[in-house]
Amino acid sequence: MSALLFGSISAVADTSERQRQAFNDAFAAHGLDWRWDRAEYRAMLSTSGGRARVAEQARSTGQEVDAQAVHATKSQLFRDGLAATPPTARPGVVDTIRAARDKGVKVGLVTTTSPENVAALLAALGPDVRREDFDVVVDSSDVDAPKPDGAAYAFALRQLDEPPERCVAVEDNVDGVAAAVAAGLACVAFPNENTAGHDFGKARRVVDHVELAELEDLTR
Repeated sequence: MSALLFGSISAVADTSERQRQAFNDAFAAHGLDWRWDRAEYRAMLSTSGGRARVAEQARSTGQEVDAQAVHATKSQLFRDGLAATPPTARPGVVDTIRAARDKGVKVGLVTTTSPENVAALLAALGPDVRREDFDVVVDSSDVDAPKPDGAAYAFALRQLDEPPERCVAVEDNVDGVAAAVAAGLACVAFPNENTAGHDFGKARRVVDHVELAELEDLTR
């Protein structure tokens, strides 16, 4: 394995419930009487795109809503929450990143979330996980097509100058797995607390923690 690519911020630190709460707080801030419970939100996570979810909620309820503004509020609330109560890295992530770097394996973070969200997460996780730990960081400013399109991974591979068959992706959601596979990478599903139980049939395996030796096996 020449590169290990973490595919979303919730593959590094499980922020899914924080995201749901930020949506609900944003709805309240915009005077909307919506509230997404956990079961409802879990079902929504079978596809990517927070702004699209807000727009669909407005359509289904027959309301005129500025989905972009609501989503922007949600994102700011999410980042504020990370700063106020920093999360912890998911099981095995810190040790796996360190082991990879010690062995000369390149490490990437390949998301299609905003650069502001990426920066907020890495600031909150420091010093355990730092931006300097990644040889490439991809966010929504780098590609036009969000996951499940493979564009983010293709961009990362070009930056790293690595072939897909020598790289492994770790993803926490179905669209992320699809994006990695579309770009030709072996992918391990590492479900977060709200994507556990989703159909990860395209992943090579599903894990509850990450370990470098197990990931390396996928390129042998």
